[in-house]
Amino acid sequence: MLVAIYGFWGWGFSWADLTIFLAMYALTGFGITIGYHRLFTHRSFETNRSVRLLLTVLGSMAVQGPLLRWVATHRQHHRHSEQVADPPSPHQFGNGLLGVAAGCWHAHIAWMFKPKARDFQRYTRDLRQDTELQLLSRLLGVWVALSLLIPAVAGGLMTGTWVGVLLGFLWGGLVRVFFVHHVTWSINSVCHLWGTRPFQTRDASRNNVIFGVLALGEGWHNNHHAFPASARHGLRWWQLDLSYIVICVMKWLGLAWRVRLPARERIFDDGDQTSERRWPFDVRYDLKPTRRLT
Repeated sequence: MLVAIYGFWGWGFSWADLTIFLAMYALTGFGITIGYHRLFTHRSFETNRSVRLLLTVLGSMAVQGPLLRWVATHRQHHRHSEQVADPPSPHQFGNGLLGVAAGCWHAHIAWMFKPKARDFQRYTRDLRQDTELQLLSRLLGVWVALSLLIPAVAGGLMTGTWVGVLLGFLWGGLVRVFFVHHVTWSINSVCHLWGTRPFQTRDASRNNVIFGVLALGEGWHNNHHAFPASARHGLRWWQLDLSYIVICVMKWLGLAWRVRLPARERIFDDGDQTSERRWPFDVRYDLKPTRRLT
């Protein structure tokens, strides 16, 4: 992408296009990380109905499928992490070079073309009780169209030209969707193959600094699998977690409460740091903010 930006700069890409791309990337990316993932899948904090509905729409605009299906797949992933029943597991093809390559491809994209679990609804009983969330989840096509229309309109308004409309649609729409997709999919592939493992979880989840930044905090994946219900994935002060920063701002504004965090002693305990726990929400978290980690 950086090569494309450099090559097109001045005639096929401009500051307006970059602004639209970054704005749409942030909005839809946070819709996935804060909304789909931390709020709806893991219930790591609470918020009001308006914010819940807004995050549902923003997550849908990331074009990663309807809310209920996304949540069900991710909860299934945590319950059966890297086992046969884990849809995107990369560890089903052996340990050799070809096995790792096949596993990476499967975890990154190929798993989405496999038959979906028939019992996925049992993973979303809590969300299916909310009729408004169900309706928004069914209206995925509307939100996908909106995610492409908004950057096109923004490009036209910022440049006053039809070329601006086209480039806004291209960079803020199509390219942004492509980029958000591959960054998100890399959490399934890259973050289960390469990185550090400060916590001895029952799977091979790893912290990857590159995707810790690009995926707005989701790349601290070993931390997440150790403390799945935590609103904070970057547990060290130097582990940038933009999604958690946004949640903190929401809390300061009164838009988020009961933000769930692992107790400090659980993070730094030299003893048992595993996540061999029953799914889904039996972990007891300290609901008070932890001090800055050193």
